[in-house]
Amino acid sequence: MSDRQLDDKSYNDFRTFLEQQCGIVLGENKQYLVKSRLAPLMTTFKIDSLASLVTKTLSPAERQLRAAVIDAMTTNETLWFRDDYPFELLKNKILPDLAQRKTPLKIWSAASSSGQEPYSIAMAVQEYQQANPRAFSMGVQIVGTDISTTMLEHCKYGHYDSLALSRGLSDERKRKFFEPSDNGMWKIKDSVKKMVSFRQLNLLNSYSLMGRFDLVFCRNVLIYFSPEIKTKILSQISGVLNNNCYLFLGASESLSGLNQDFNMIRCNPGIVYQKK
Repeated sequence: MSDRQLDDKSYNDFRTFLEQQCGIVLGENKQYLVKSRLAPLMTTFKIDSLASLVTKTLSPAERQLRAAVIDAMTTNETLWFRDDYPFELLKNKILPDLAQRKTPLKIWSAASSSGQEPYSIAMAVQEYQQANPRAFSMGVQIVGTDISTTMLEHCKYGHYDSLALSRGLSDERKRKFFEPSDNGMWKIKDSVKKMVSFRQLNLLNSYSLMGRFDLVFCRNVLIYFSPEIKTKILSQISGVLNNNCYLFLGASESLSGLNQDFNMIRCNPGIVYQKK
């Protein structure tokens, strides 16, 4: 067997580990995905085979390796203003609805990856406030969370290369919200950056320290989980979302059969859920 192959037992042990640690459910034939994500760690940790790496990962004593493995398996590409419609709904429907509140606006991006979603939210809010100067005078607080500490450091740094910025960001927004930095990188402006804070969170754990929110983005996350874990996550999101406030899921995700706490609002285009 090649040093970069997994036997069935090693693969099934790893599937169990990943689901227990972060809820991700791998199919029966995803060995190629595990290989592509974990093979670079063999060099980093000086481990001579993928099977040995998996065996070491299963040991609770290997905390650094386990963290690196979870980082590798949960890091997903993203883009600015993904799918467009949530951000148009945010400016045209949700922010006008919430603008009358006498408390700070609180928004949670539940899988912030490398920061594109929470920063896109901040830009959309700024655009709304520029058109409506008196809106949200009590302030806006956006929290981005992710299980990956590596991704969170990238978010906090707030520097992106031109290729990353080309994925979903218009030239107008690039000029408006970014400034050139070193080595051809672009830095997100402080006026946007200061609206967003980041913290590590495993969605399988308690959200009790998160506070309460007026809007939650949990997009393209539930697709990785079993129905039981989806139900748990949605129940916990409901618990931190204020009444009559909003939840965005990914375009291919649904609450159907998983949670009864929300009304589905069909928009044109897109769907948003409002807590009863």
